[in-house]
Amino acid sequence: MHQQVNSGENGGLQGETTKLKVSKPLSYFPTEILDVAGSLEHLDLSGTGLSALPEDFSRLKKLKIAFFSDCNFAIFPKQLASCPALEMVAFRGNQMVEIPEDSLPPKLRWLILTNNRIRSLPRSIGRCSRLQKCMLAGNQLRCLPDEMVACRKLGLLRLSANCFEKLPNWLFDLPELAFLSFAGNPCCSAPSTSKDACDTTPFSFLPEVSWADLDVRDLLGEGASGIISKGLWNGIDEAREVAIKLFKGDITSDGTPSDEMGACMRAGSHANLIDPLGKITDHPSKEGLVMQLVPTCYRTLGLPPSLQSCTRDSFPQEISLTTRQGLRILHSVSNAAEHLHGRGVAHGDLYAHNILYNDDGHAILGDFGAASIYGHLDGKKVERLEVLAFAHLIEDIWTITNPKFNEEELRVAMLLAALHRQCSNPTSALRPNFSEISRQLGAMEQQLVG
Repeated sequence: MHQQVNSGENGGLQGETTKLKVSKPLSYFPTEILDVAGSLEHLDLSGTGLSALPEDFSRLKKLKIAFFSDCNFAIFPKQLASCPALEMVAFRGNQMVEIPEDSLPPKLRWLILTNNRIRSLPRSIGRCSRLQKCMLAGNQLRCLPDEMVACRKLGLLRLSANCFEKLPNWLFDLPELAFLSFAGNPCCSAPSTSKDACDTTPFSFLPEVSWADLDVRDLLGEGASGIISKGLWNGIDEAREVAIKLFKGDITSDGTPSDEMGACMRAGSHANLIDPLGKITDHPSKEGLVMQLVPTCYRTLGLPPSLQSCTRDSFPQEISLTTRQGLRILHSVSNAAEHLHGRGVAHGDLYAHNILYNDDGHAILGDFGAASIYGHLDGKKVERLEVLAFAHLIEDIWTITNPKFNEEELRVAMLLAALHRQCSNPTSALRPNFSEISRQLGAMEQQLVG
């Protein structure tokens, strides 16, 4: 029997407990948890205030997932290295300062260390050959250990809000790295009011909108960085329906809200982006943006990655696209990405769950939470890294496409497969840029005209 047990219940743990969450404050590790060592796979002690683990924690031989976020671990516990099945570990918001050598679990796939005080990573992280997702935003890191080049499976890396003056060259040569954020570091600092040729909507040119001129109505959604509501902008001529995003101000797993706002404003207006319309002023406590209100005929393309899929999106079973729809979605996203990189902005989160589309296949790319402005970095390397994310999107969209298998669609399928091979080349320098991708997709769309 499988059961989930919450703290606050009296008595010991019984049965085949596979998942356990403790919610009450803890001054020490409850030893009764070890009574279910033979079955426990998922342990969540987040928010309990725990600061240490017992030496015999390694008895949890089947433990795969361990959450210790918002606790008080100043040092990463070495005991976790003795858990042979442990794949996912989270220590978000612990004020952690040190990760000792040889303390990371050998089968680690997903590591969350957001919002701590970590100044360096252990060289032994290079032995984490299965590592796919590494969340390091909001620390004090100045460099990555060169041994990390051995993490060849790494697909997503969050480095925002650290102290990097440069990023290592080997980072852009990792064959599976597709999602990278690095905003809020000295290496990408650039004046937000710069007037370069490709930037026609910097901070200084986006209208200021007084909070008093906004009428907030219905809640549209809430993410890690802020709350989005439908509302009215009472302008000079007439009231306009808009989306209003108020940033929470806390660091997220992707970076800081201020960096998200800066990248969104730097991106400016485009047919395949959610346009920023104004920067909110005079709010009593929060920063915010007035955004284009997306029509209700648009819907989200995918679902975020699961604990199992780690770095890849999932999709509702009922979703099915025509070849024309799928191709138009891809062309929309490539156009948006081409525009962003033309302005020196990397989206950092080019996922289906951040894409809205309508029945005609017109798509809008949203969520700039992981976006980064290049600054002094090599833009070509950054762009070709993101092209790999687009390769994943090609693959994902093709899996939910129901082609007719006529001559035109078979030809397009072959061309799309060839483009996917180009975009997924393990040598990043050999991948096409988004301008070339858009050109090829435009030619494919012409194949389906009629």
